[in-house]
Amino acid sequence: MPETRKTHTRPLDTKHGRVEMAHGAGGRAMAQLIEELFARYLGNEYLAQGDDGALLPNPGEGRLVVATDSHVVSPLFFPGGDIGCLSVHGTINDVAMMGARPLYLSASFILEEGFKFVDLVRIVQSMAAAAKDAGVPVVAGDTKVVERGKGDGVFITTTGVGVVAPGMELSGRFAKPGDAILVSGTLGDHGMAIMAERESLAFESSIISDTAALHGLIDVMRASGADIHVLRDPTRGGLATTLNEIAKQSGVGMMLQERAIPVKPAVSAACEFLGLDPLYVANEGKLVAICAEQDRERLLAAMRAHPLGGAAAIIGTVLEDSCHFVQMTTGFGGKRIVDWLSGEQLPRIC
Repeated sequence: MPETRKTHTRPLDTKHGRVEMAHGAGGRAMAQLIEELFARYLGNEYLAQGDDGALLPNPGEGRLVVATDSHVVSPLFFPGGDIGCLSVHGTINDVAMMGARPLYLSASFILEEGFKFVDLVRIVQSMAAAAKDAGVPVVAGDTKVVERGKGDGVFITTTGVGVVAPGMELSGRFAKPGDAILVSGTLGDHGMAIMAERESLAFESSIISDTAALHGLIDVMRASGADIHVLRDPTRGGLATTLNEIAKQSGVGMMLQERAIPVKPAVSAACEFLGLDPLYVANEGKLVAICAEQDRERLLAAMRAHPLGGAAAIIGTVLEDSCHFVQMTTGFGGKRIVDWLSGEQLPRIC
């Protein structure tokens, strides 16, 4: 974020005010927005440097990982979270799935003229809380304002930097025939929470987004000593698309067990009502782990011992398959292909 100076303008009206084009023009209004909102909640020693980038400590031995993600979720606020914490969690998870320790974030905001400051404050506060809880500070940022009707409130892009210790690299290329496939919990919670809020649907049991930073869970998994080959968070496209991506990267096939895949009854009912398959619904606080077969029970126990892995399950096996098919044994004993997601099942969910 650019350098800011104290001004004698009136304080930002965060209760009744709205974003104006001047807040993105590079002048006093923009400096005030940065100082009184972004720096107030996201401030730290690196952001306080006040330059267009942040000078950061050398992480030492290891390789750097960089991941970036844009967040355009609608609605901006949903049960269990909002676009602010989602933008932090999503990018931290992308870094952590590479076997890296997340270190820093940068954030870019595209604001729509007329957007209420009271909502922007709520988003930035949520973002700040998520970054603090994760121990991963926002160290640099940017703000732009677009004309009314061209931005849908706010879009956020976050970039994460982490470091992978020697010998700790993970990749979708490393799955091997005979490996076990695990998930850290119930599937489809985030996507269905978004849909329920968007469509004003009411179910007997409320559906809450699972958005969360997963690097703490991964630390526990690595500490178990299990030989983990692949980690991936099944976001857009859900579990089905994620496993097809890994199967193609590694040149293998997979066989899933439908009865073993955890889905909450409320999510299952919502998917049935909307004609959706929970295997293709987005998650924002779950991961897929592929490990050596002999370590699957050890890894499962470690996952279940962590608050974010209490519903973890072993759901399948990696196979030799030159066609790279993901298949599933159904609850009735038959088999079906679990193909790539075709088209956009749920738009604007992350």
